[in-house]
Amino acid sequence: MEHLLALTVGILFSGALFLMLSGELVRFVFGFVLMGNAVNLLIFAAGRLSFVGPPLIGKTGTVPATPVANALPQALILTAIVISFAMTLFLLILLYRTYAQTRTLNTRQADFLSESPGDDSDSDTPEKDHS
Repeated sequence: MEHLLALTVGILFSGALFLMLSGELVRFVFGFVLMGNAVNLLIFAAGRLSFVGPPLIGKTGTVPATPVANALPQALILTAIVISFAMTLFLLILLYRTYAQTRTLNTRQADFLSESPGDDSDSDTPEKDHS
């Protein structure tokens, strides 16, 4: 089972990397969400899938009669889900703002510079006459 989960994490991660490097901003956002899910699954798999022993009880303590889940990966995944949701909303707002400014979502077609490189942007300041 662990091998199948590792393969799934690898496929999700490679698909996310492919989407993020495609050059389309919408695909980048989808790749970011997919990578967040792959990392969450990786953290879940790091917490063991099978019951080996109690995660929080030492060797001298009493062992519960039923299997106990490891609480640390679950807490990390919950925190990662909340952070991933906030970052996804931020990226969607940034995507909307970029589209409003450039009227395209393709990074090869967008002109991200607001002015040309040879343009003097400090024309508002008066120049001193040194004569």
